[in-house]
Amino acid sequence: NKINGELKMPGKLEGKIAVVTGGNSGIGEATVHAYAREGASVVIMARRDGQGIEVRDKVRSLGGTAEFIKCDVSKQEDIKRSVESTLEVFGKIDVLFNNAGVAGPGNFPNETFEDWSYILDVNLNGVFNMCTEIWPHMVSSGGGAIVNMSSGAATMGFSEYMRSTTGRVPPAAYNVAKAGVDAFTRYIASMGGKVNIRVNGVRPGQILTPMADREGTGEHSLKKFFDATQILEGTGYPEDVANAVLFLSCDDSRFVTGEIMNVDGGMPVKL
Repeated sequence: NKINGELKMPGKLEGKIAVVTGGNSGIGEATVHAYAREGASVVIMARRDGQGIEVRDKVRSLGGTAEFIKCDVSKQEDIKRSVESTLEVFGKIDVLFNNAGVAGPGNFPNETFEDWSYILDVNLNGVFNMCTEIWPHMVSSGGGAIVNMSSGAATMGFSEYMRSTTGRVPPAAYNVAKAGVDAFTRYIASMGGKVNIRVNGVRPGQILTPMADREGTGEHSLKKFFDATQILEGTGYPEDVANAVLFLSCDDSRFVTGEIMNVDGGMPVKL
């Protein structure tokens, strides 16, 4: 391939079809661009039409290939329809990044069962349903790579001092969902060896995303907690996680599966 007369080296995902859930902003958006730069055709799945279409159009303006398909991963019928639409357009799926996620304002024992159920539906059940729907198509096409979004919340507890210093902690449902994602990642990685499907995860820490900065302060909502527990100083950005996801999605990590990669500045408080 040549661009402006110059030879272009094949990208790390050249010819691959990649699906990114929650690809409309934050880490998902950064990963969409990382995938597209490396030659993948990227399907952005998200609930917000405007943001998803904007990301799609930005990728196209930079010479990449992208489609947007509206999808709420808490709804199994949405996942089924979205995967079918992807296959109609591209014929296969090689890479899946299960990134879509939500948190909530409550904390145990004051979080509601409705909030608990919804957080698990998006963060854990959505991962299960998307993997279940895509798995046979990866098998039939000879294999693939799956990366699941976890969190440092999957492995950490907290002291009363840590909670009071921060002013807030995630709801119990979020920690439980992400711990479940870790366990599910290891489980299906075990099933994927014989069919050439690698499955890994990423655990971000202090990554400045729109979800982490709901109040628009320009800082992570748990900044005080992270600043007290990180080895490295400062804030991480979506691109830092996207680079890790790209590594786990391409042949650079061909001998890596069943792993959860921490992208957190080094946090020695992990339990």
